[in-house]
Amino acid sequence: MSIPGELTPSARILLGPGPSDVHPRVLRAMSTPLLGHLDPEFLVIMNETQEMLRQAFRTKNQLTFPVSGTGSAGMETVVVNLIEPGDKMVVCVNGVFGQRMTDVAQRAGAVVTTVERPWGDVFDMNQLRDVLQKVRPKVLGIVHAETSTGAWQPMAELGKLCRETDTLLLIDTVTSLGGVPVEIDAWGVDAVYSGTQKCLSCPPGLAPVSFSPRAVEVLTKRKTKVQSWYLDMNMVQRYWGEERFYHHTAPITMVYALREALRLVHEEGLEPRFARHMRNHRALKAGLAALGMSLATVEDHQLPELNAIRIPAGVEDMPVRKRLLSEFGIEIGGGLGDFKGKVWRVGLMGYSSRPGNVLLFLAALEQCLMSQGAKITAGAGIAAANELYAKQ
Repeated sequence: MSIPGELTPSARILLGPGPSDVHPRVLRAMSTPLLGHLDPEFLVIMNETQEMLRQAFRTKNQLTFPVSGTGSAGMETVVVNLIEPGDKMVVCVNGVFGQRMTDVAQRAGAVVTTVERPWGDVFDMNQLRDVLQKVRPKVLGIVHAETSTGAWQPMAELGKLCRETDTLLLIDTVTSLGGVPVEIDAWGVDAVYSGTQKCLSCPPGLAPVSFSPRAVEVLTKRKTKVQSWYLDMNMVQRYWGEERFYHHTAPITMVYALREALRLVHEEGLEPRFARHMRNHRALKAGLAALGMSLATVEDHQLPELNAIRIPAGVEDMPVRKRLLSEFGIEIGGGLGDFKGKVWRVGLMGYSSRPGNVLLFLAALEQCLMSQGAKITAGAGIAAANELYAKQ
């Protein structure tokens, strides 16, 4: 057998739906020598990481830590710990990840009621109130930032609404944590999960989760065992809690990476970080408008970190994405589900959210569009984006 050569991947600018570019400081942290997962020094690192996660989630929840797995493992964690066979759960579906949450809940034995909105739209509180009062579910699951559509779901009133029917509120913040405000305590959220590879600009591999005291009481009083041994919070929390009881070997290097990524988040400051994401989003949107293009997400609910761009009539999806990758080293994402072949998903997340990336993408996109015969004014996109940057 021939031995493969040393890894030499091509240089890429990651402007897709994830992963995002990883900050050089995070990459350096990953080269730090390993400690044992029960080493006293590593336990201090765990504590530091947990506290910075609480600050990012804006919560005082004790049960807050990164699950060893990607964002989908986070989804499964919160669902299987709160749901027992036969429990009622309402899941809000306006994209791929609401659909995925439905699948996970059904596999856990939940009796699922879905509430749907068109892709690119968000949910109205009156619609959700009607469903909650009719179904009286144990859990309501909803995606805060729908990665497949770029929809940004308002959350401020939902926790209060759930308490009217004694319902636990579970939210997906995989694409929102570190990019837009996430207010777990203020919103009355009972369970939340995220991922490291989006706005935290860390490699994929950990899924931050947090459970409110209300949710912890539910999972500790279960009548049946959690269906997943690996994700059972009744056991895992003993490792991340004061006991430090062995459960599994933590991915040491990924914890190093997340710790450094969170240090970067808090050095920048949450509010300035949110403002940076919004500024670059607005510049991209202005540039696209100058090229006659728009977003597929409803106005006023468009995520700054994930832009679902309508593909212009007469322009082919795949050739543009292939050329962006091969000639410019830029990765963007295609549409999923109802948006397949209709949108490009452009992520400006974390370290990838920089003016240079916005301007480079607009310049490269103009070339790709013109090569397919699109009628645009050369340089218009860059000029519009630069004009917006000059004003902000």
